[in-house]
Amino acid sequence: MLSVPWTLAVPPFALFALVLSWGRELPTVPAIIVAAVLAAAVLAAVHHAEVVAHRVGEPFGSLVLAVAVTVIEVALIVSMMASGGAKTATLARDTVFSAVMITCTGIVGLTLLIATMRRRVAMFNAEGTGGALATVATLATLTLVLPTFTTSEPGASFSTAQLAFAAVASLTLYGLFVLTQTVRHRDYFLPMRADGSVVTTEDHAAAPTTRATMTSLGLLLLALVTVVGLAKVESPVIESAVARADLPPSVVGVVIALLVLLPETLAAARAARRDRVQTSLNLALGSAMASIGLTIPAIAVASIWLDGPLTLGLGATHMVLLALTVAVTTLTVVPGRATLLQGGVHLVLFAAFLFLAISP
Repeated sequence: MLSVPWTLAVPPFALFALVLSWGRELPTVPAIIVAAVLAAAVLAAVHHAEVVAHRVGEPFGSLVLAVAVTVIEVALIVSMMASGGAKTATLARDTVFSAVMITCTGIVGLTLLIATMRRRVAMFNAEGTGGALATVATLATLTLVLPTFTTSEPGASFSTAQLAFAAVASLTLYGLFVLTQTVRHRDYFLPMRADGSVVTTEDHAAAPTTRATMTSLGLLLLALVTVVGLAKVESPVIESAVARADLPPSVVGVVIALLVLLPETLAAARAARRDRVQTSLNLALGSAMASIGLTIPAIAVASIWLDGPLTLGLGATHMVLLALTVAVTTLTVVPGRATLLQGGVHLVLFAAFLFLAISP
């Protein structure tokens, strides 16, 4: 698998665009150009992620992309909270909740739609996917639902001790999942063929060389840095557009999450086209899990020096959406196979999430 020239050139060019635009208020035309560079960086990131994934195999490949994107997403959230003051009190909550909904409804729905349009029935491992979903549901409830009902602090916030517990619990669960996924039960997260057999090796192309893999890994990290950096550059434009359209401020978190999760979305769609539904689900649920499991501990540490308030608890509408998403995804996962109907249900839930974000 050889890199084509544009995939080598785009990440450095995107970094150059990021340096030129960082900290500046962009007029309309430069903002459009930056958006185009951002889209190119996303495509480059997906390409290099696939090179790395081909070399290291599943489930390590999807884990590399999910963790890399989330680490940089966390840096974006913390930096925006540090400079935004009180108006960013709900940014972490909005972004993390959006990530969970985008991955569990949007990416999962798109994956199942693509796979079932090709093969009628999408096959995946219920044990591995079910374990991932259980971890996501537990993390989301501990960090996004419980703060609404605790009484130690006013509003939908954790006390210092509660936030510390949530951070430790999040890291523990995420660490246990990674151990399960990569060591103890790796076979639960490998792609499956239509006959139910596990795909242990990919035979469609020779694995890239070590040099090509390390080059792609470096360019992947560079592309992801520029994706998140350019998303932050575009965020004032997004905030202005949201304000002019008289939309809720939480829409900003939704748009940022959509931009940051573009690499996973495209990678999951490509995997589904190759009948690797398990790989797509690894990307979707792994990204949701990493978003919570890494963001909450980082926010807990950052709260030591951040002066503004931190609101984590969801409102009633979002809790209903989250509960429905967990229930529907559970019913999708349990049989280990899905049809076009399940893909449609997930996509309708995704559409409901977007609509209610715009019109709460």
